[in-house]
Amino acid sequence: MKSKRIVVTGGPGTGKTVLISSLEKNGYHCFHEVIRTMTLDALDDVSLEDQLVNPIDFVKDAKSFNDELISARLKHFENGKNINKEHVFYDRGLPDVIAYMNYFGQTTEPRYADLCLKNRYDEVLILPPWKEIYVQDNERMENFEQACGIHEQLENTYIELGYKPIEVPFGTIENRLQFVIDHINGASE
Repeated sequence: MKSKRIVVTGGPGTGKTVLISSLEKNGYHCFHEVIRTMTLDALDDVSLEDQLVNPIDFVKDAKSFNDELISARLKHFENGKNINKEHVFYDRGLPDVIAYMNYFGQTTEPRYADLCLKNRYDEVLILPPWKEIYVQDNERMENFEQACGIHEQLENTYIELGYKPIEVPFGTIENRLQFVIDHINGASE
């Protein structure tokens, strides 16, 4: 069985991780975001005054960081081929790396776009910025305005790569979960 690959994306603090956890609790196979661990590791290497916004912006070697990040997401994508489920969810996808690099004014390597074009997801669900639930923490250093800018860059990047992101509306986690389940069941008929 070929699984339908579905990316859950959006700016920081939009509820992606909670949605992914809920999908997993409801029996769906989910690949979790890899950057939180990478962020904690990156924080160990820099002083507090050098921690600007996002590790992609303050790490000493952004190229190595981005290479590691896209490799981890590519590994998730490839591991998805071995999952015998109708739907496989990814907390962020390969294009997210390009979007964040663009947002922070970094030069992207052409091979990143090539990887995104060769390893395509079937659906992209995007969660919009939601001020009422937004919280900064040790791994989410962006303020809400920056989160909105990142969201816009994510949406534009996916569109530029030929996707039509579906916006997951605001609501309780139960409502958002039901929206996703209804959408994938309607899309798979």
